[in-house]
Amino acid sequence: MPRDAAGATASAKSVRHGPLLSVEGVTLRFGGITALDGVSFNMERETVLGLIGPNGAGKTSLFNCLSRLYAYGEGRIVFDGHPLEEHPRHRMVHLGIGRTFQNLALFNSMSVLDNIKVGRHSRTCKGFLSHALHLPGVRREEFESERRARALVDFLELGPVLSRLVGDLPFGTRKRVELGRALASDPKLLLLDEPAAGLNHEEVEDLRRVIEDVRSKLGTAILLVEHHMSLVMGVSDKVVALNFGRKIAEGTPAQVQRHRDVIEAYLGSGEA
Repeated sequence: MPRDAAGATASAKSVRHGPLLSVEGVTLRFGGITALDGVSFNMERETVLGLIGPNGAGKTSLFNCLSRLYAYGEGRIVFDGHPLEEHPRHRMVHLGIGRTFQNLALFNSMSVLDNIKVGRHSRTCKGFLSHALHLPGVRREEFESERRARALVDFLELGPVLSRLVGDLPFGTRKRVELGRALASDPKLLLLDEPAAGLNHEEVEDLRRVIEDVRSKLGTAILLVEHHMSLVMGVSDKVVALNFGRKIAEGTPAQVQRHRDVIEAYLGSGEA
């Protein structure tokens, strides 16, 4: 990303001390089904944390708790000093939490640039009436949104398709547009929900580089849910493994890969 955009993003990050994210004994139930069972871990600033586990382990449920889409019954989540349960879901992006989803939710009839600009709306102050009446300050906000969106287009190497309709683009390119839209809100924490799903080998390698650049150049922490183990282990500073809603391992990628409970969760115990 150009120096001005990267610098502005970095300057917007919090200067608080301590973990960026603390998940403390979070339990989530749906009737008689326990989706999360006392899950706890900390995440440091400007790091990548991989969240792994078999299907149904609770990974997406935890993401939905972090986005306040689900209301957890027990425990607490503290983000950058703010207990999330004290804030409504529409405030998550204002606190500094951005997210992508497994299923793309882009505006297919809009251009790449305009899709990314949509992500800037959470950082604008002027309301609908101000824009409709072109009140003072609106033009300045529009200029800034345009500038930041174009900086992200350059950062994600989307320049050649800047004006193309998103619906006309290959799947891998659309995934990158969604990432750009999430980054447009200047998140301190970016939740990536299976970003490698549907990508070919070359696109996964490109994604690996982008994740590393987002962390190192923008100073954005990334919580990554992904089944592509090579990607997770290659980019993560720490890995947390879940199974049946419980945390079964936490540590460096090498430590988690060797953990007996993780091996059994993925491969089975081998017992008859």
